[in-house]
Amino acid sequence: MMSLFHPPDCEALRRRFVALEPEGSRLWGRMDAAQMLAHCAKGLEAAMTDRPVKQVLLGRLVAPLLRPLVLGEKPLRRNAPTSPLFVVADARDFDVEMRRLAHLIDRFVQRGPGPAAGVPHLFFGRLSGHQWGRLMYKHLDHHLRQFGV
Repeated sequence: MMSLFHPPDCEALRRRFVALEPEGSRLWGRMDAAQMLAHCAKGLEAAMTDRPVKQVLLGRLVAPLLRPLVLGEKPLRRNAPTSPLFVVADARDFDVEMRRLAHLIDRFVQRGPGPAAGVPHLFFGRLSGHQWGRLMYKHLDHHLRQFGV
């Protein structure tokens, strides 16, 4: 399974981010490319506890059923709901957000799965380090596909 902690998978994502255009057209959703980069950065910040979150009640109830589906082989579905904590609606600078996201990816990967283990996800609760690597890969892939990259 693809993971941000697997060097070839991470490098493939990096190459796709380089191909992302500031004015690129999205295939679904509301965010422009710079907002998407900021949104992805917020997800990585949560995974590294820079932006700590607690699991929501709905997640406690249904996460055990959905976790295997989300972490499985299929890509994340289009227009999946986003927590208001991770919505980016204001204008952002594409180059600034690209550098910020690249830095956060580097930090996440360099830290490795050990420090990620047990960090709570807003919906899925505590994940293993390997689950975080998988989920972050899938989240970044999802948004790159959103912009046709």
